[in-house]
Amino acid sequence: MLKRELVLDLSRLLWRARFATPSGIDRVERAYAGHFLTRTDRKVRFVARMGPMGAREIPSESLVAFLDALDRMWAGSAGSSEHAMIAKLVAASRRFRPAGPRLAIIPSHQNWHRRSWLEELRGKAGRLALFLHDTIPADYPEYARTGGAERHQERLTNGLAVADGFIVNSAATLNSLHRYSAPGQPPPQAVIAPIGLDPLPPPGPVVLPDRPYFVCLGTIEPRKNHLLLLHLWRQLGESMPQHAPALLVIGRRGWENENIIDLLDRSRGLKGLVHELNAVGDEQLSAYVRGARAVLMPSFAEGFGMPLSEALAAGTPVIAADLPVFRETAGEVPLYIDPLDGIGWKQAILAYSQPDSPLRRGQCERIKSWKPPLWQDHFAGVHEFMNRLDQ
Repeated sequence: MLKRELVLDLSRLLWRARFATPSGIDRVERAYAGHFLTRTDRKVRFVARMGPMGAREIPSESLVAFLDALDRMWAGSAGSSEHAMIAKLVAASRRFRPAGPRLAIIPSHQNWHRRSWLEELRGKAGRLALFLHDTIPADYPEYARTGGAERHQERLTNGLAVADGFIVNSAATLNSLHRYSAPGQPPPQAVIAPIGLDPLPPPGPVVLPDRPYFVCLGTIEPRKNHLLLLHLWRQLGESMPQHAPALLVIGRRGWENENIIDLLDRSRGLKGLVHELNAVGDEQLSAYVRGARAVLMPSFAEGFGMPLSEALAAGTPVIAADLPVFRETAGEVPLYIDPLDGIGWKQAILAYSQPDSPLRRGQCERIKSWKPPLWQDHFAGVHEFMNRLDQ
């Protein structure tokens, strides 16, 4: 069987390298770059759309050096200049000149709104596979940046029109994609390949709170439901100031979050109890997660929820919103609570904050039987899907 040349689009990874801490999608694209650097079963070329420079091909040796620098930056190690490593990669790149039959993969949502780019990557006789992480901006416009819903709808429309297949991280995401197919249009080819887990590194040096604490991890944006936790913590601070647990809000500030930021910046009731940490390296994150009574995920919507897997793999309990994608990933291990059930969240947090909490101890026992998703399983599914697209 003919194995087409693989063209892997890393446009997002180059753009996102300016940020000191990665998102979940950044980590996925990093995993794809590392995986396909080591493959020998088909020719692989790495490309990126670089603004006015157009499509550029990235030499493998330059990509290796870039990824090493990126890993050091994400770990929180000193000496990594994102501007320098991007400049070196751009300087080493060359014009992308497609030749022969190819199979292109975009492991993010980057540039899907540019239909001409999707068509250029695919080529007239080629194949194109897109990794869809979620349909949240189109499903919930109220949680998106201004214009974000329309942009994501455009991505989905172009993807369904041009792509030969989709890689999705969950059955929940695939079900969401089907809702955007045109009436009478057959469902797109797809493979469900859960995201693999990159275990947190050994913990680095940090100063932990002097009381039991919880972690809420992720970009500070409305759908993550930070408001529930902040109002709850303000109440705890008023009712039991000496005995209330602490909350670490770890993540960069996102969009449409004025009310959340006002509470973080100006609420006297949260001072000393809620700590916002915007730029945390992986080693420091590991220490915060491992020492927490639980990781809290009260989101209204998620595409996958990588922090859930990271926490369970570290042996830390999770209290999560009752979302289908979380149950698909973690089964019955976490404690699930409706994201609107403020009383239920308060009761669970108070219970888990106790030094010998039976509820927390029970979840710690369930964690022992949980099997984390593996990258090797993810890519086994992706390679089988690529072979199908080759036909």
